[in-house]
Amino acid sequence: MATKFIMPKLGLTMEDGTVSTWLKKEGDVVKKGDPMCEITTEKLTNEIEATTDGVLLKIVVPEGETVDCQATIAIIGEEGEDISELLAE
Repeated sequence: MATKFIMPKLGLTMEDGTVSTWLKKEGDVVKKGDPMCEITTEKLTNEIEATTDGVLLKIVVPEGETVDCQATIAIIGEEGEDISELLAE
């Protein structure tokens, strides 16, 4: 089952973050704990790890874009899985 990979809230005052670099690309197999991307906040840059095993099906937020905490930035699931409902959300 596909799951959302979200912009984490890395501190009490963090409201948004910028995806500075994707370390994985669409179609890559990922394991829980694998480095997925680097997120930049106003104070620092953090490497964010995969929260589940699967395939990186869709990068929703491209490099350089800023989004609110808890926003979906990618979708991880099984190869060939229909993710249209998650994308519609």
